[in-house]
Amino acid sequence: MDSMLTAPWRSVSDQKNRAESDFVSLSDIMGFARRYAISIAICMAIAVSIAWFYVATSDPIYTARAQMLIDPKLPQLLQQQQTGDVNLSLDTAQIESQIAVMQSEKIAWMVIEELGLKTDATFNRSRSPDLDIRLQRFFAIIGVATGWAEHPWFVNTQNFVVGLFADDAATRTAPTEFEQDRRTMNLFRGGLDVRRLGVSYAIDITFRSLDAENAAAVANAVSEQFVREQVETKAQAAREGGAWLESRLNEMRAQMNEATQIAQAFRAKHDYSVAPRAERELDTDGQTPQSPTLEELVVTADTYRKMYESFLQAYTSSVSQQSYPVADARVITPATPPLSASAPRSKLALVFGALAGLMGGVSLAFLRFTLDNTVRSARQVRHAFDVDCLGELPTVGYGRNRAGRLDEARRAPRSRFTDAMREAKTAINLAEAAHPMRCIGLTSPAGSYARSVVASNLALLYAASGMRTLVIDADIDHAGLSRALAPRGASAQVYLEDEAIEHSVVPIFQPGYDLIPSSFSAARGLLNPKNFKAVLADLEDYDVILVDLPPLSSGAEKLAIGGMLDGIIPVAEWGETSMELLAGLVTALHANKCPIIGLVIAKVVIASRDRYRR
Repeated sequence: MDSMLTAPWRSVSDQKNRAESDFVSLSDIMGFARRYAISIAICMAIAVSIAWFYVATSDPIYTARAQMLIDPKLPQLLQQQQTGDVNLSLDTAQIESQIAVMQSEKIAWMVIEELGLKTDATFNRSRSPDLDIRLQRFFAIIGVATGWAEHPWFVNTQNFVVGLFADDAATRTAPTEFEQDRRTMNLFRGGLDVRRLGVSYAIDITFRSLDAENAAAVANAVSEQFVREQVETKAQAAREGGAWLESRLNEMRAQMNEATQIAQAFRAKHDYSVAPRAERELDTDGQTPQSPTLEELVVTADTYRKMYESFLQAYTSSVSQQSYPVADARVITPATPPLSASAPRSKLALVFGALAGLMGGVSLAFLRFTLDNTVRSARQVRHAFDVDCLGELPTVGYGRNRAGRLDEARRAPRSRFTDAMREAKTAINLAEAAHPMRCIGLTSPAGSYARSVVASNLALLYAASGMRTLVIDADIDHAGLSRALAPRGASAQVYLEDEAIEHSVVPIFQPGYDLIPSSFSAARGLLNPKNFKAVLADLEDYDVILVDLPPLSSGAEKLAIGGMLDGIIPVAEWGETSMELLAGLVTALHANKCPIIGLVIAKVVIASRDRYRR
């Protein structure tokens, strides 16, 4: 029967919704953003506040920059080669080696000793202040901005908060000489940055410091000490090479003189005639003679002389290098003190904080959306239970009355709430094409006020259209309509089992509808299908009868009369009614063979229909 009731009017609007049900549209995204806009905004505000706190309490850091040019010197053999890959690889290795030397601790200690950085309090101060120092600066900014800097309670609050994060000076031990050296070295290497500019031979040397003058001095000192180290290294290598060449030269000189003297002595004592080869090959004993000839002695002497001359030339070149050492690098741009701080970058930090807050807020919202198992949209209900949504009623008022007033349709006939109620009434009228909708019941998974608001305002709309309308308050346990609308005497009156119905009807509003209070329903036992059927026989004068049924929380057996009605409208509360409770209600209605017309969602903050999006 349910499918027969809803088939005619589903074809008009629901087919489009079903066709688009598997896609996430722009309206869904906008609805998600509107639904969690407050939580996303709070996350962004917190992230921006943290970024501002970091910027406001950080020390300004200045960056000075110097540039050097490395002169590549490749071996002559490699320079004559035509293969460019070899030269490129060698150049890259040479540049990287020079950069490694600039970043070495040897250069660092030369700069530290030259500038006296080890005893410089500004240089040895941490680039990132501790939390207690940041809190002191934060309270100082707040005190100046608000004028509370001298107020006693503000000072006490500041001292208390800062004291929670301050280190106990009594427990701290003085650093040793080695620890102080390593701290200075770590600060130096942390502030130094040496990089190659593209594929050129230029080297960019930057240094970050809390003092602009200090940053420029260190950057220039690094380049100067690097050149100095190169010169000293070359001079030392030349001295060591010269000393070795000198000792070797003395040895070669002695060997050359000795060979010359032997040749001269042999020439003076022996005959210069050369014997036949056959006679010189063997002596009388048949052995080869071992004594050198004059020609061999002369060749040996000439060889030692040439070696001596070669070493003498190398020694002369080494002495020249000792006298005129030349470095392979030169400074092309000295560092100057920067005019403004390079860090912290306030705008970038705030923008990054806003983006981080936005991402965190969206992630938190998505997590809440994933874990949220309450009724949120008509599509959600349609997919879960194959039940159409007759209307989404926006929130009206605050507190308990967020669902609206019982006479909202009469008080505000042009409001969004009343328009939504008219939409629900129109959907019910469309369902009448399959079956007459004269006796309609309303129920809910839990609670009663939102359901009573829907029943009362729907009755007012039927009455305004000229139809005689009756509302039966069958919610005996809560009696929301009877207590709010019926006179106190009528709602508390005890009716007899055989009392006539016309004596129990209470007119509500003028013009309005008639109400049968819950006390009469209890006295006549209207939750019993047999009794309810007997009462319906006496209500032929009414065009529309709305029955305010008990919620599922009162017991599924109290919904037994739903099968005698022309249709049932479950009422769920947006963001409060869980899908499990709604599933239990739908199951109970199906078990009692109650025809479900459609669902009404009350107290909707973000409606899913296009009319409310506009």
